[in-house]
Order: sequence, then structure tokens, then C-alpha cells
Amino acid sequence: MPDLASKTCIPCRGDTPALKGKELEAIHGQVPEWKVTNEQHITRNYTFPDFKKALAFVNRVGDIAEEQGHHPDILLGWGKAEITLWTHAINGLSESDFIVAAKIDKLYGK
Repeated sequence: MPDLASKTCIPCRGDTPALKGKELEAIHGQVPEWKVTNEQHITRNYTFPDFKKALAFVNRVGDIAEEQGHHPDILLGWGKAEITLWTHAINGLSESDFIVAAKIDKLYGK
């Protein structure tokens, strides 16, 4: 199975079923730091030593979002960033959410 971070998001047109149950659990296991809420959203908090580093991270997350055509909600504060992902077209989770999550995790690991 290819690493999620090496995959590319596929646009969802709304006819794709949202990930649920065992299928959701399996893909979530590849990005375990992310919290799944009601099988509908995934969220992760990242910490930094100051605002400037948090802002730089958020800007790089924005670059990933634009590149993938899949955009998270981002909450930026002093020394922290909270990222929330879900697929609006299906009002739930798709593989693309987890691909972007893995790419963000890889970015944070640098």
C-alpha cells in the first residue's frame, strides 16, 4: 500500500460514500495523531516555540492545500496551529482528507 503522503488527492463529486467503520479505522491508523470526530472530521494540534514559526508552518500547509486542491480549516495562535479536515461535498471523510493529513504530518516532521 502506498504511503498516504506520496498520494495525490482526487476531487470528490459528492457521489462517493464517506469513510465509516472499519475502513475509516484502517486509514486513520496511518495518521494516528489526528483525532476523528463523529466519523466526520479529523483534527490535529501542532505546537511551536513562537508565533512566527506557527505562521510559517500554516503558510506551508496552505501551499499543500493549494497543490492538492483540498483545503483545511486552520486556526492559528501564538505557538500553535489547529488543522481540521473533511470533505465538504460528502459532509464526511474521504481518502483525500487523510492524504492531506499525512502530507501535513510529514511537513511538521521536518
